[in-house]
Amino acid sequence: MSLIYSITSTITRNIEDMLRNSFLFTIIFKIFEFIENEWVNSYFKSLYPGENFLSIFKKSRIMKEEIFSPLIVLVTFTLFLLLATDPVSRDLQIVILIAFISFFIGSIIFPRFILNNQSNDNSEKNKNNQIPLFNTKDIHSIGFCLTLIGIIFLFISIASVGGLPILKSSLRYSLKPMFTMPVFLVIPGIGLIASHYLNQFKRGKINRSQVRFRFLILTAIGMITVLTLEYRTPIIAILLMMIIIAYCGEILSVWEVIIGAFIGVCAIMGIGYLRSLNELAISSNTSMFSTLEHRANFTMHVLNLLNQISGNFGILHGKMIASSMPGSDLGPRMLVGKLIAWRTEVTVTPTLLGQMIVDFGKLGVALEMCLLGFILGTGYKIIKVTKDSFYIAIYSLILTYTILGVETGILDIPVLSYFFVISFIYLAAILKDKGIRIY
Repeated sequence: MSLIYSITSTITRNIEDMLRNSFLFTIIFKIFEFIENEWVNSYFKSLYPGENFLSIFKKSRIMKEEIFSPLIVLVTFTLFLLLATDPVSRDLQIVILIAFISFFIGSIIFPRFILNNQSNDNSEKNKNNQIPLFNTKDIHSIGFCLTLIGIIFLFISIASVGGLPILKSSLRYSLKPMFTMPVFLVIPGIGLIASHYLNQFKRGKINRSQVRFRFLILTAIGMITVLTLEYRTPIIAILLMMIIIAYCGEILSVWEVIIGAFIGVCAIMGIGYLRSLNELAISSNTSMFSTLEHRANFTMHVLNLLNQISGNFGILHGKMIASSMPGSDLGPRMLVGKLIAWRTEVTVTPTLLGQMIVDFGKLGVALEMCLLGFILGTGYKIIKVTKDSFYIAIYSLILTYTILGVETGILDIPVLSYFFVISFIYLAAILKDKGIRIY
């Protein structure tokens, strides 16, 4: 791992240094620096509500410290179930209960048995067992390059369809995945950059107003990038990830988190409503909330059908998750369409449990939800132990996609790659805690 990290950080640092010294990027950063100074010293900033605004929310320990623990996934799933007004079968209710119990065990119980050798003791023995920490300048360089790749492929995607999908919705269906997938690297990219700014804030190099402004700029850059292609889920991913990083880094107040979540829900309903109108899927008399309700009902109906055909041990035995790999004839969501309706030209979201049920049935739900809970529980425990900004960023990334996956599932190859890489980092931390040397 150290060799891969060393090579990656060296290459990305050289690229960042070269670009930062170029005329174009010098002008861009000068402009951002000027705007930041104007904002920090602005009179209007003083009109913004302070940290103690709506302080009633701070009285709750859960609201103040534990909003984004792994259990937020179960809360989100419960709200999704409540949103779906159509009843589900008794057998699916059992599956959902198994999923909840397994996730709870994996995220809350199992992490209690790991990473228990961390202390403030600086003896040589304890140093050998400490969770590995990363140079935030290296992390910033990696995030900078990922963001740059995303923006470059944004222009390539626009050029490939000859226009802006946000201005002409039909162009979105002409976008090529080989060009659009790299665009989404902007999401982990801005998350890693944000972790560097958060670390600078913790070390007193920048003040609270500066770090908040930089988070706002990063969020705007990411959202504008993916909004140009008229994608909905990545917009919510960026907003949610940055909120989680800011909350865990203690630069965002509880009331701001609540308002941010409300804005996110409104964005989901609004974008979905406008897209449905443009595609003539609904009439203008249909409310935004009803479109969200219909979507939840449809998705739960899909899960119910998948459960009926999968039994206790599944029917594809890993083929659905494998279909996420590039080069597969059908993607996982197209495979769902084939299974329930024999239609391969549509993509169907199967919820977080859909792939687990189809591949390995109820057994798969129990094992995979426990594993997913353990990954998130490990990440949450690491940030509680280290307070490290890098671990906050990567935990926020996978928690974000798990929350979004409640409806869509975790089926995209970039997202699966994030989970794989981050799980490997967590494994390295666990082994280091046990005193096992890593090369």
